[in-house]
Amino acid sequence: MTATPENNGRYARVQERIDASQTHITKVVAPGITNHHNTLFGGTLLAWMDEVAFITATRFGRVPFVTVSLDRTDFKRPIPAGAIVELIGTVEHLGRTSVRVRVDVWMEHRYRDEREKAATGEFTMVAVGDDHRPVPVEI
Repeated sequence: MTATPENNGRYARVQERIDASQTHITKVVAPGITNHHNTLFGGTLLAWMDEVAFITATRFGRVPFVTVSLDRTDFKRPIPAGAIVELIGTVEHLGRTSVRVRVDVWMEHRYRDEREKAATGEFTMVAVGDDHRPVPVEI
């Protein structure tokens, strides 16, 4: 795409929307959602990440979105019971009818001043109309 004032304006609008749509959710890992290792179930974490991706996409496009793919998830650290978890969703790519949202998961122990990345995932969310078919994401 050639750099023009019109394109620069669109890029600025897209960046503003990306910044405004970034989503932060904080959770605590309670014993009822842990496995036999006393760490958070991976499926529970994926559900939390999907929720953050959905909220981020919706805030970005202000239209209904559905998850069409989880492109990649890397579980870097187990998350023990009692840990505080922050999930951060950021729009990484804008397509014609879709957005790709990266969700970073940060873990901190309750009584320590350290924080480490526990997981990262990329979700592709598609905008849909009343007929549940893809619609363009307007900026």
